Amino acid sequence: MPRPHDPVLIGVGQSIHRTERLEDAVGPLEMMTGIARQAAEDSGAGQAVLEAADTVATVSLIGTRSKNPAHGVALELGIHPKRLVTTRVGGEMPLVLVNDLAQRIARGESEVALALGANPLASMMKARKLGTELNWLDRGEGEPELMGSTEPGTHPREVQHGLTMPPDVYPMLEHALRGRRGLSPDDHRARLGALMAPFTRVAAANPYSWFPVERSAEELITPTPNNRMVADPYTKYLNAVLYTDQAAGVILASEAAADRLGVPEEKRVRWWGGARANERAWFVSERPEIGDAPAMRACAQRTLDAAGIGIDQVNHMDFYSCFPVAVEMACEAFGVAEDDPRGLTTTGGLPYHGGPANNYTLHGLATVAERCRAEPGSVGLATGNGWYLTKHSACVWSTSPRPGDGPPPADEAELSAGPEPLAVAESPEGPGRVETYTVLYGRDGQPERGIVLGRLDAGDQRFIANLAGDADALAAFAQGDALGRKGQVEPGEERNLFRPA
Repeated sequence: MPRPHDPVLIGVGQSIHRTERLEDAVGPLEMMTGIARQAAEDSGAGQAVLEAADTVATVSLIGTRSKNPAHGVALELGIHPKRLVTTRVGGEMPLVLVNDLAQRIARGESEVALALGANPLASMMKARKLGTELNWLDRGEGEPELMGSTEPGTHPREVQHGLTMPPDVYPMLEHALRGRRGLSPDDHRARLGALMAPFTRVAAANPYSWFPVERSAEELITPTPNNRMVADPYTKYLNAVLYTDQAAGVILASEAAADRLGVPEEKRVRWWGGARANERAWFVSERPEIGDAPAMRACAQRTLDAAGIGIDQVNHMDFYSCFPVAVEMACEAFGVAEDDPRGLTTTGGLPYHGGPANNYTLHGLATVAERCRAEPGSVGLATGNGWYLTKHSACVWSTSPRPGDGPPPADEAELSAGPEPLAVAESPEGPGRVETYTVLYGRDGQPERGIVLGRLDAGDQRFIANLAGDADALAAFAQGDALGRKGQVEPGEERNLFRPA
């Protein structure tokens, strides 16, 4: 039976804004205000839910000068919450936030909480190209409570060698995973297409998808003028889409508050528990096993343990899917086959639904909640990932009350899992071998640079280096299987060089 302090999701909202004219573009505070009202209407209790909110929380934003976005939203809604929260950067943070809000409700510290996020990057990029100033709402004063880590995702030596953004780093993780699985480049590439093609099918049916287009496995992995190679082994269609105008949010309440507000039973999706965990080896270049994510496994196990279920009892899954390797790793962590008939996404995933900056997982959670409502008694799972398979989060939901007599166990903040970081040679020199790599391509389809992580023969030390050679040499390196390839490492003042044997 539900208990008075049990956390329950009572309202969801999602939006997508496609505009030809910049004057019609919607800023993040306006988007979140609209989402809050939409979620309140979705709850069946309307404005009364917003007026009862004691907490307004926003996901880390791009595109606003507001000092306190949560306060700005509250002002626009005309409400007076006691607690205002804004997260720091991270794709895992929306679910960390939601789990925290749920725990506070379970402890009796909160009754009604809004979790909102928005991303206007598509309009921002259009404005930048046109040299236009966007006059968006930027209300909000005071200092919000900040949630999350300020640790950067990349080490200075990684940045020095060109590992600066997700499209640079995730291909390195992908090749490392391929090596751990013992697959050839061709076999692995075919598996990537088979993995992601079902995502496009889900996206094509989702009204909130930025690219609602179904594509075949072959279409996803074949380089063409419209699907250029970005960084081996990923084509454009295998990369997350960041430049979207999307927003999503949820409203949480206690069972007692939901009763008082008159929220219908069919709107209630109950929190069964969640967890978070960080990789102890934070930086990719320092991970002993680059193609592994032990903290993701720890997060998965703790999430399922908190819910008191096994993965076989989950009906709806939304795995964070910025790049295929994130999905492959999630399948391993949760013990799910990559072709599981339940499906691995409810939205269509970040490359097709769109990966709106830090806020994708509120879209995933909102859609999971809608699936649970549509099939009463079913169980839904949503996951999040921050930086480079560095930070992990997850949560479980159902319209049914959580099994057991009490609330889920409290989540341990900032749990780190996995082996200690490896030392990376500062001035590597001598013979070595490739552990993982990528070749990055320009918009003209030509290779521009290569990056290698490997081990020196002497002392088995880890090194990071750029590939030596011209565009033809880079292309030849990428065409074969470079895992385990031997060569010579040379230290450099700015960048180390690896010359393949």
